[in-house]
Amino acid sequence: MPIPPLQVIEWQALDAAGRRAALARAPALASDAVLHPVRDIIAAVRRDGDAALRAYARQFDRLELGALQVSAEEFEQARASLPAAALGALQAAIDNVRSFHRAQLPGAIIVDTQPGVRCERIWRPLRSVGLYVPAGTAPLPSTAIMLAVPAALAGCPQRILCTPARADGRADPGVLAAAQLCGIDTVFRIGGAQAIAALAYGTESVAKVDKIFGPGNRWVTAAKQLVAADADGAALDLPAGPSEVCIIADDSADADHVAADLLAQSEHDALAQAVLLTDSAALAQRVRDRLAARVARLSRQAVLAASLEHLRLIVVPDLAIAAQVADDYAPEHLLLQTRAPRALLDRINTAGSVFLGPWSAEPLGDYCSGTNHVLPTYGHARACSGLSVTDFMRSMTVQELSADGLQSLGPVAVTLARLEGLDAHAAAVEARIATLAAAARSTGERRTEARA
Repeated sequence: MPIPPLQVIEWQALDAAGRRAALARAPALASDAVLHPVRDIIAAVRRDGDAALRAYARQFDRLELGALQVSAEEFEQARASLPAAALGALQAAIDNVRSFHRAQLPGAIIVDTQPGVRCERIWRPLRSVGLYVPAGTAPLPSTAIMLAVPAALAGCPQRILCTPARADGRADPGVLAAAQLCGIDTVFRIGGAQAIAALAYGTESVAKVDKIFGPGNRWVTAAKQLVAADADGAALDLPAGPSEVCIIADDSADADHVAADLLAQSEHDALAQAVLLTDSAALAQRVRDRLAARVARLSRQAVLAASLEHLRLIVVPDLAIAAQVADDYAPEHLLLQTRAPRALLDRINTAGSVFLGPWSAEPLGDYCSGTNHVLPTYGHARACSGLSVTDFMRSMTVQELSADGLQSLGPVAVTLARLEGLDAHAAAVEARIATLAAAARSTGERRTEARA
């Protein structure tokens, strides 16, 4: 496949508008053309339940779905259909993801802010979570792992997974095997915005959940945003869009490796974006040549033909500026392929996940290093982090005051309440102080009587 013409861009030659254009992402945010039909889908699922799910399977996928839930027999058939090497690779990935995420489990915080005043922060698992695993252009067993492992570690008692059915009406066997290895036994073969609606509001077969996790296309993303905005719906995990990678490389980087990493993300989606920032014009030219050579050997030609329109090869004056540009871009994945990558890491503040050095290929993070691959995209890494165990939990604060603590701190609260003109706030504290004072007087009177 001939790739689109790739120009090497000189960053310093661009004005502010040119720089914004060079790093502009594809227009992937939900438009009215997506939002309107997604609203209709959500309304239909809320109204008609399972019947709507089957109707949309016929409309979108040309499938006649019988039972929506995957049976125990289908789980076993899925595992039996996979070679031992595939099952071993899934288990190895699960073990690493579990090791890294187990270390993220938070502990309670107990602080006596002053004598008699104790404040705590305690954690509880979410009661019910929905895990969405896409299977549109490619099935993603790795996403099942990235969602199911932290959900189990967090202790969520109800974990429901939805994934689109294949052309034969069955769920992808790799997804089912990964789910089962992670302890998930409730899987529905439904996808798209209708799956999100089912998880958010419940149907005859699908239980309503409190929060929905997992990536998806524009329709899935729009559905997650809409149900999260509804008090009767379900919260979402994090903002997400098409996949993206940014690579900072100097002249020590292997051009073939850089090209391979750029293409690894470009093959995800027609709207995916890959960006190279380098202080070496020679490296940029070599990477461009290697891209052309590598593309011809890849299978997802139609996707690459579209996504490579968004690829950028940018030459910057030095690595400090490269780090600044990357921080402004806030990529989902950031690869530092330089002589001293860890030193450059100190300059990075906004990235979903960072890969250091020549051997840290991005797909290792996608699959099996142990970090989570559900990450903020579309610049949301400026304010959001990738998925972690605590996303499947919520914290509560607790406070407990002794009588001495109330007598000591109560007047402060009364003064602040009066400052804000909130008399009832002040009165709630004053009533307790008065009760303590009355009790103290009563005790004093009894002691006086006893001495008499």
